[in-house]
Amino acid sequence: MVQDSKASSVRVTADGEGLVSRAGVALLRELTISTGLGTGWSEALLDTYTGIPVHLPGRVLADLAVMIADGGDALAHLATLRDQDKLFGPVASDATAWRVLDRVDDEHLARLRAVRAAARERAWAAGAGPNVTTGLVIDIDATISIAHSEKENAAKTWKKTFGFHPLLAYLDRPDVAGGEALAGILRPGKAGSNTAADHAEILTMALAALPACARPDPDDPDSPQVMIRTDAAGATHAFAAAVRAAGCGFSMGFPISTEVRAAVLAVPADAWVPAYDIDGGPRDGAWVAEITGMLDLAKWPERSRVFLRRERPHPGARLRFTDADGHRFTAFITDTDGGQLADLEVRHRAHARVEDRIRGGKTTGLRNFPCRGYAENKAWLELSLTAADLLTWVQALCFTGDLARAEPATLRYRVCAVAGKLTRTARVTTLHLDRDWPWAQRLATAFTRLRAAPWPG
Repeated sequence: MVQDSKASSVRVTADGEGLVSRAGVALLRELTISTGLGTGWSEALLDTYTGIPVHLPGRVLADLAVMIADGGDALAHLATLRDQDKLFGPVASDATAWRVLDRVDDEHLARLRAVRAAARERAWAAGAGPNVTTGLVIDIDATISIAHSEKENAAKTWKKTFGFHPLLAYLDRPDVAGGEALAGILRPGKAGSNTAADHAEILTMALAALPACARPDPDDPDSPQVMIRTDAAGATHAFAAAVRAAGCGFSMGFPISTEVRAAVLAVPADAWVPAYDIDGGPRDGAWVAEITGMLDLAKWPERSRVFLRRERPHPGARLRFTDADGHRFTAFITDTDGGQLADLEVRHRAHARVEDRIRGGKTTGLRNFPCRGYAENKAWLELSLTAADLLTWVQALCFTGDLARAEPATLRYRVCAVAGKLTRTARVTTLHLDRDWPWAQRLATAFTRLRAAPWPG
């Protein structure tokens, strides 16, 4: 019989000194200090106290955001920081964290969002931002978050599940794995998918979350260019008008209506041009055509244009009644003047990246809203978006190569999970990372880069 001899050959003792686990989480926590999140949130909430609290509320919320960035999805997981007091110092209890969340009403939630916008401006000034001169793209999409117990405003969803239906806005950042989580609205599960008022609200919130140097000005054609992308749920006349009024462009999925189906059959064969892959190469079996002149677009903003995409479905796909001639058809509407048809289509199709952002968000606090009260869960949503930002900023500032583009789960394993040892000599505390950890040197370099960044003020 073959036996595994390694398992029983290791002697186990409980006498280690100065050891800490998940030492890489300290990088995220330090980022909340550099960006001013903890201090700003404390100032935003201090008027809810009659005296000076033992644990400053901003520090408690910042620690919750770090905990969520590290994969926690319940307040009890704050123990992952609290149990490492040698590294993190005093961390609030679960009860204290609950009480801080209880203080975040709608007025104070707006203050927290303003502080996060200021933190983004600091992070971008330090080097974590995108290239604003090439234009920015904001993707808006909704998702379902399942609730497994009775929670305020949890309801049956359009997918016949039970929970919430948050609407989210991400700044598309293909240079890193995740998009920056600009804004989110927690909505009851029964909220509609194409509610124009909700889309207009999150547009306003997303633009306010951008640094001043990146916001568009409808009265200044030379101001930063921002494109708003949505699927067909966002394609309403009212929302398109709101986007135009905000000084942004739009690219939205367009429903395959009876009028569009008639246009599909009327497109001349020579009007179809080959489509591209997102990486720029040719895409076999896919074509694009413009049908603007075949539709009545009087209710849409001027210069609106509609395009069709025709593609051979993948093997095993079921055709829908809106498909024709063995091809699958989708459409989108944009107000972009000029441009190659294939370029406009591949730009719109890149909206699919928001699904990856949301998938990453589900591992960063969006999967579970842990509170009974709706106000507390709205605060949790803001912390989840902050956690996504922390991961994006730390990747942009501190890492290159594969770690700059790693998804949250990979980053947690390679960066956050490393063990270390704390030593104190001559008034200097040193964190010694495990030298055998494959990414230890890159993490040590990340701390150096974070501290050397040109932080404002």
